[in-house]
Amino acid sequence: MVMTTAKVFTAVVSCVTALMLVHIIPDLLSVKTRELFLKNKAAELDREMGLIRTQEETGRHVRMLTHEIRSTLDRHTILKTTLVELGRTLALEECALWMPTRTGLELQLSYTLHQQNPVGYTVPIHHPMINQVFSSSHVVKISPNCPVARIRPAGKYMPGEVVAVRVPLLHLSNFQINDWPELSTKRYALMVLMLPSDSARQWHVHELELVEVVADQVAVALSHAAILEESMRARDLLMEQNVALDLARREAETAIRARNDFLAVMNHEMRTPMHAIIALSSLLQETELTPEQRLMVETILKSSNLLATLINDVLDLSRLEDGSLQLDLGTFNLYAVFREVLNLIKPIASVKKLHVSLNMAPELPEYAIGDEKRLMQTILNVVGNAVKFSKDGSILISAFVAKAELLRDSRTPEFFPVPGDNHFYLRVQVKDSGIGVSPQDIPKLFTKFAQTQSTAIRNSGGSGLGLAICKRFVNLMEGHIWIESEGLGKGCTAIFMVKLGIPERLNESKLAFMPKVPPNLGPAAFPGLKVLVMDENGVSRMVTKGLLVHLGCDVTMVSSSEECLRVVSHEHKVVFMDVCVSGMDGYEIAIRIQEKFTKRHERPIIVALTGNTDKVTKEKLMRVGMGGLILKPVSLDKMRSVLSDLLEHRVLFEAV
Repeated sequence: MVMTTAKVFTAVVSCVTALMLVHIIPDLLSVKTRELFLKNKAAELDREMGLIRTQEETGRHVRMLTHEIRSTLDRHTILKTTLVELGRTLALEECALWMPTRTGLELQLSYTLHQQNPVGYTVPIHHPMINQVFSSSHVVKISPNCPVARIRPAGKYMPGEVVAVRVPLLHLSNFQINDWPELSTKRYALMVLMLPSDSARQWHVHELELVEVVADQVAVALSHAAILEESMRARDLLMEQNVALDLARREAETAIRARNDFLAVMNHEMRTPMHAIIALSSLLQETELTPEQRLMVETILKSSNLLATLINDVLDLSRLEDGSLQLDLGTFNLYAVFREVLNLIKPIASVKKLHVSLNMAPELPEYAIGDEKRLMQTILNVVGNAVKFSKDGSILISAFVAKAELLRDSRTPEFFPVPGDNHFYLRVQVKDSGIGVSPQDIPKLFTKFAQTQSTAIRNSGGSGLGLAICKRFVNLMEGHIWIESEGLGKGCTAIFMVKLGIPERLNESKLAFMPKVPPNLGPAAFPGLKVLVMDENGVSRMVTKGLLVHLGCDVTMVSSSEECLRVVSHEHKVVFMDVCVSGMDGYEIAIRIQEKFTKRHERPIIVALTGNTDKVTKEKLMRVGMGGLILKPVSLDKMRSVLSDLLEHRVLFEAV
């Protein structure tokens, strides 16, 4: 019974235990599962913490490398710093940079970490392994036996793993400071990194990411360095160009000053003998001469006047080319200008038996505002050319106001006249029956000293300076000039239009500019008039004295400025002086004479004998108190007119 009871009790306990285990075992399994889950989570957290620590370390290395790489904008320093910092951070055995050559067909070993290999070694850029690296934006593992990886000495250990990454290079095309340069993805450098040979170490993901980030930073730094280098080159080139331009400007200014000095000297030196020739010829013309002698003297005077005109043309052209010539505007009698041209041309035309006629339209105003001298010179040059190139026949000068429909001519598309109420356009046509000109030679006529293909024109001496100066004068007067001809032997027509102003009060203009009738002055028109002549040139001094003595003046001559100041007295009514003298110039002498005579009525009238009559010279003469100027050469009639105007008005600035 005891045994049976024990067995029954044991069976009951076993059943109870079995029943309890049915409930406990799932709990135990759940606990075990939770324990495994927690272990996995702990391992995952450990991995994540390791990754975070790795990323932080990588970020720190990247920041450090970026700072070191981008602390300079020197290309060589950037690349060398990159290799050194990568080698130290990643504990590399070797690190190298291969740069493309100028031809772009090879990669050249340019930088190494330990410099164990000669820089300059090249490999073909189209190698399959290199193409694989260049085609990927990530780090690529390459064989240690690749040509770009065989840069470390052979050893007994297995070589470490080798990776390569491309480094984009900035390609500059048409670099400009305000524009961002064009990026070219076709040019890359190759960075090769090698782990030590004596270890089983392998590349980790974070290390490869670090290499990729550094390669991108190097590319950015190199782009900045390239922009800086190109801007420095552009700056240096600009500085060189500025230096060259400044040198050219100084040379041009020196050349202009030398030319102006040369022209001033030549102007003075050429006018002095011309002054003697014209003055003495005009004096000789006043004496008793046979008809043949008188014809010779008149020919000398005409030739001398033409030579003086050529001198004026040369100087005017020089001032036109450098832009210093300005128009001297004033109210003048337009009809008188044409009559004067006709009077000057008729004697020359009569020698060649040419008939010259003038046709002025009724609507042409009698008075106009403009540069009378330049207009007369233009008309005289054009008519003179017609006489020059005509052997017989006639010359017709026509002048009229250009109508509105004639202002714009299809043959002159570059001329843009602007009609207005206070001005008009004068149109002048000079038609001759001369040798004519071929159409292809017409543009050459306005070139200085041009020689056309026509034998007849070449035999006549070419166009000289006349038409070239006329074109510039007409342009200054806001006009246009051209020539029409049907061909050789058919004559030609010279046409020009200039802009002239209309006086506001025409009646006053007429009274102020009525032509003066010269008095009937005899040979001794100014008896006893005391005149002082100062000129360094003995011939010019004697010639001027001859003109004045012929007019009845009492002349005193001096050859220096000091002698002039010593001799001049209140008895001298007029002082003629050459302003181009050595030592004290004529302007200073004029000031000293003004200071010597404090009373105005005791001061003599000072007149400059000069070869320059531009606006600046006139202003300087008036500023120092001179009464006027006379342009050399001076004829007897001009001297007579000058003295008459001086004694009447005590000022003269128009005897040119």
